[in-house]
Amino acid sequence: MECPHCKGKIQVYKNPVPTVDIIIEIGDEIVLIERKNPPSGWALPGGFVDYGESFETAALREAEEETGLKVTHLLQFRTYSDPSRDKRHHTASTVFTGKAEGQPVAGDDASQAKLFTQQNLPELAFDHAQILSDYFEANPNKSEF
Repeated sequence: MECPHCKGKIQVYKNPVPTVDIIIEIGDEIVLIERKNPPSGWALPGGFVDYGESFETAALREAEEETGLKVTHLLQFRTYSDPSRDKRHHTASTVFTGKAEGQPVAGDDASQAKLFTQQNLPELAFDHAQILSDYFEANPNKSEF
């Protein structure tokens, strides 16, 4: 790429896009959303980190926008960065866990928000099946979910 002012060469960097996902526990269940926009399917609540926003703030914002829930006890779980995790572009998602009370209500990018256990998980978008598998393996007491 060329600078329009000095005509010098500009190095263009292509970096992964930062995202967050959040595993929200309500009692013995977790919240999943059905995505309103492509790629379709069930997923953990989450989305893109806005410029100037911390990852923690992004996770809490996305949780509330997509489920109507105020999350507490936010903890960082893991980061998932496989370049093929999102077919649209390379994303790196920091996954959080948290707790909430009440019933989720779909909002923003979600057409549905429902509670699930490990035994009745639907088919999941992105790499969310792997994320939840890792979560249940790391938290054996949650395997009763």
